[in-house]
Amino acid sequence: MSDSNGLVRVAVDAMGGDNAPRETVKGAVDALKANSELFIVLVGDEGAVKKELEGADYPKERLEIRHTTEIIEMAEPPVAAIRTKKDSSMVVGMKMVHDKECDAFVTCGSTGATLVGGQLIVGRIKGIERPPLAPVMPTAKGPVLLIDCGANVDARSSQLVQFAQMGSIYMEKIMGISNPRVALLNIGTEEEKGNALTKETYPLLKELEGINFVGNIEAREVPAGAADVVVCDAFAGNVILKMYEGVAKVLLSEIKGALMSSLRAEIGALLIKPALKTTLKKFDAKTYGGAPLLGLGGLVVKSHGSAVAIEVQHAIEQCIDYKKKKINEEFIGRMHLVDRTKKA
Repeated sequence: MSDSNGLVRVAVDAMGGDNAPRETVKGAVDALKANSELFIVLVGDEGAVKKELEGADYPKERLEIRHTTEIIEMAEPPVAAIRTKKDSSMVVGMKMVHDKECDAFVTCGSTGATLVGGQLIVGRIKGIERPPLAPVMPTAKGPVLLIDCGANVDARSSQLVQFAQMGSIYMEKIMGISNPRVALLNIGTEEEKGNALTKETYPLLKELEGINFVGNIEAREVPAGAADVVVCDAFAGNVILKMYEGVAKVLLSEIKGALMSSLRAEIGALLIKPALKTTLKKFDAKTYGGAPLLGLGGLVVKSHGSAVAIEVQHAIEQCIDYKKKKINEEFIGRMHLVDRTKKA
């Protein structure tokens, strides 16, 4: 938990991700320098971490290294890795959250291991059936929360209802959106459309008090900003997320190619560069940090495996808001949770 000085303590998996420990350590240092209310514990091989810290200027009194001897690799079976690698940076970092030594844990490591560790080590809030992975993505009208995008491939309607509640609270408190619009991802806008899950979930959301349910939403409406929270199972959500990322990458590449295709195009590119830069910045998902695993007893944030320092920094910084705005307390106080642990 936060210490007596009011600092928010964040454990950072220094060894997780394609660019670790270089980018994870740099991102942590940058976050520390930019936020005086932050205390960071870098979890990982002490020698490797210290090497990355050499020559760095940062407030040393607000950084600690927790030495570990193991690393969970991306391709490892998640359950086996979490159960056997007790001295890995991921397991030790999550245990620090469970034991209240830290308020949050940030990792760029294996998504599967993050999801398993979140449930087995950190543990769910009583009454939360399944924790969803919920990234914030850019749209033409501002940020949208996609919930779930990777944690629960086979979800139940009762779980989607909880996703809607948690998503609404998160966007209201963290993003400052008053009465956020909550929509159910579907293949049509009509109430009777969809599969068995969406047909069962729609009336439950329609009757649910405390959220602003606006009905079904088709995938093509998501980038346009037709909702602030998009509710779905992880299978559909992950497809949406990967398509979003893929189209953005291809489109950006094609635009750059077209602007460099001739002398006339290059002159035109110089003229539109300021406006284009502003527009592209609006759709830069890196500014929103990582994807929080909501509904756990402590915060776990998953950033991209290929994340660079700025993404790690933003992922760490979002933990400050989460703690200060007491998001878990909001979940407990506003969701009328019933503990169904034995049935979940």
